[in-house]
Amino acid sequence: MTAYAIGFATLRSTEWQQEYGAHMPALTAKHGGKLVARSAPKALEGSPPQPEAVVVIEFPSAAQAQAWYDDPEHTRLKALRQSGADFSMLLVGA
Repeated sequence: MTAYAIGFATLRSTEWQQEYGAHMPALTAKHGGKLVARSAPKALEGSPPQPEAVVVIEFPSAAQAQAWYDDPEHTRLKALRQSGADFSMLLVGA
């Protein structure tokens, strides 16, 4: 079953983004993932909290998404991301 990793970010700095962006696509592809959306959100109903950016990554399965998140290569990238952004992530299945 297809699964989606959905991240919500509010940036504190941008210094981390170049290195992060240079490595994250290959790590995502390694686990069968592909970026399907990355933009500022727009509320269609209600008043949900609004992060600056939302990212949606599609994986063939929840197991592959979890393997991506737990990959040792991801540890350094998570720390880099957390150094410059307030970030939350959800995993949902389709």
